[in-house]
Amino acid sequence: MKNYLKVGFILAAFAVLSGCATIYYSKDAYTLARRDKNIAILPPVVSIAATKKVDGEALREQQKTESVNFQREMYNWFLRRKMQNTFDVEIQDVATTNARLNKSSEYLDGTLTPDQICSLLDVDAVVTSNFSLSKPMSEGGAIALGVLVGVWGNTNQTVATLELHDRQTKKLFWSYHHNISGSVGSTPAKLVDNLMRQASKKMPYWSRK
Repeated sequence: MKNYLKVGFILAAFAVLSGCATIYYSKDAYTLARRDKNIAILPPVVSIAATKKVDGEALREQQKTESVNFQREMYNWFLRRKMQNTFDVEIQDVATTNARLNKSSEYLDGTLTPDQICSLLDVDAVVTSNFSLSKPMSEGGAIALGVLVGVWGNTNQTVATLELHDRQTKKLFWSYHHNISGSVGSTPAKLVDNLMRQASKKMPYWSRK
């Protein structure tokens, strides 16, 4: 029993567990959050579980579509909270973010570090994210791939990770990892709302006022 307690204390020193979520803070996370004036939301990395009945190229195109959808929904979510005065950091417009990223061959090659991307976008921090989906986010997505939703099953299991990377210190200062389940008909908007309602409570920006 003592050994289990020791392991528990060690894990608690590195991460805060909240339900199915795992949260990390650097020691200066709140200091960095109070300093930041503007942030950008990068296009999420999206993966959809492959099946033998789905064409690989079509699947990659659907992943790009889902990435655009998730980025837009995350941006809209932050804007709504900003209008409600619960979030006071400036968020770079995603059209500006993507235009600058698409002009950088180094970014497109995947050779830029997060702090270098911050410099490219001229922001204090960037929000990166990963979404691993067991199936497309909607029936429309499955239809776009030319197959029925039943190929993947009725429940969409999603593993989502959000991270904040600082420009000045060149480090990750917060991350949130969560498993989410959704039924058939789930949308990026619903998933992002579910994710952000939980993640925002732990995000250091929400405690800076």
